[in-house]
Amino acid sequence: MTKQQGKVYLVGAGPGDVAYLTVKAYNLLGQAQILVYDALVDDRLLQCVPPDCLKLDVGKRRGKPSTPQAEINKLLVKYCQQGKQVIRLKSGDPFIFGRCTSEIEALKASSCEFEVVPGISSALAAPLLAGIPLTDPVLSRCFAVFTAHEVEALDWEALSRLETLVILMGGQHLPEIIHQLLRYGRSRLTPIAIIRWAGTPNQQIWTAQLSNILEQTAGFSLSPVVIVIGEVVGLRNFLQPEKIYFEHSTTAKNPNLPTMSSNSPSSPHLPLTGKTILVTRSSGQSSQFSDRLTASGATVIEMPTLEIGPPSSWDALDNAIANLSDFHWLILTSTNGVDYFFARLNAQAKDTRALANVKIAVVGEKTAQSLKQYGIQPDFIPPDFVADSLVANFPEELLGKKILFPRVESGGRELLVKELTAKGAEVIEVSAYQSSCPSSISPPTKLALQNRTVDVITFASSKTVQFFYQLAGSIFTNHPDGNQSVAVTNGLTGVCIASIGPQTSKTCQSLFGRVDVEAEEYTLDGLTQALVKWAIQTNS
Repeated sequence: MTKQQGKVYLVGAGPGDVAYLTVKAYNLLGQAQILVYDALVDDRLLQCVPPDCLKLDVGKRRGKPSTPQAEINKLLVKYCQQGKQVIRLKSGDPFIFGRCTSEIEALKASSCEFEVVPGISSALAAPLLAGIPLTDPVLSRCFAVFTAHEVEALDWEALSRLETLVILMGGQHLPEIIHQLLRYGRSRLTPIAIIRWAGTPNQQIWTAQLSNILEQTAGFSLSPVVIVIGEVVGLRNFLQPEKIYFEHSTTAKNPNLPTMSSNSPSSPHLPLTGKTILVTRSSGQSSQFSDRLTASGATVIEMPTLEIGPPSSWDALDNAIANLSDFHWLILTSTNGVDYFFARLNAQAKDTRALANVKIAVVGEKTAQSLKQYGIQPDFIPPDFVADSLVANFPEELLGKKILFPRVESGGRELLVKELTAKGAEVIEVSAYQSSCPSSISPPTKLALQNRTVDVITFASSKTVQFFYQLAGSIFTNHPDGNQSVAVTNGLTGVCIASIGPQTSKTCQSLFGRVDVEAEEYTLDGLTQALVKWAIQTNS
């Protein structure tokens, strides 16, 4: 057998938001077997890869542990030589402060095939998204881009004479940058803009002059930022569109914070315009729900609160699959249950023909759609899209029926099993997958919650509620007496809690003490409609 040829793609991720990926970069991510990535602005980039892709975080962020460059080089060579399609994902453009030289040298030395895929550098994207042109026939006939990592090594006398400067990674050295420019003759009145988290819902922009920018930014963490210095900064007021897209001011909630703006286009007449919605979901889950909200005008921040993986043992599921002919019904209550069941069916060298004499019941429209992707139409879908409705409306007598129920390894639907058993069915529960809480939260998400710029948080399952609550301990400052419940409740003051259905609402009530919006139809479409209705009522 011919060994598969491996290849490494050094891919530019752009300024952060998935919307600014190139088409080629997006397509490559969708085929990745190994993803080696730096500290990225938007976690949604990591959801573009296949579920079975191995993701390796080698992030380089100041003040935090990072993988040595030599080790990164070895990882790329190792997986390429194993015949894998490797994506080395870098913020911005790989050849603009992307440290590609070392990696390419290592790949060439090991005869590894590679390709460099360009991305949009934040040096270009951040000023544009802030409404600042880097060139102008009168004010700026050229511009220079540089990093402030080694301030003392720069030729400040030459730089001070250039009309427009774009500085990356310069937040920590801002006082020294200003000192050097003034020292070599730059006017104290020169305009300056500092753009933080460019191209995300947490974008922040400060504009001032060299003489007073330090006052305006005192107390703020200026990372990651792009700094623009020059007369073109003054053009921002003239070049902004008449209707600012998703201009989300935090002044009403916290007068000490600067304006935060997102650049995602939207009509001001859409019902969710001006609302920032935090969508909690599982890692790797489709962004269709976010797309629905965005289409209704919302600014969406996605927060993975569930990590899905295989169970601790396949034995029970494998045994059940080997004896499928013994079962009358197969019950599937989630898309994860569907996907992991059929993946294991395939691993046992079986296909859908093994289910020829087994009827299938599903809970939820989305679960039914997932099943149809395998070419199977469910025999029964309860009318209310909830597990309780499945037992109440089951299409035949349950007495004596043997039912296979592949489910999450822990924290599943105990009530459903209890009710089916009470009706005389024999329910065989098997672990098909496991869910766990992510170990961390992306910095933009944490910042949005701490700065109180989130208007709504959506929950589509009890597990997302539980894990969000668990993660919230690191988001909000703990209450003086150590009471996390009080700290979370205070931290979510003024935030609308939106639930997909009764079971999820019950968990919200237990942990947050309230539910503000519940979908009438227990689907993501139903949740979208409920939020639109809420927004219309809130704005009327």
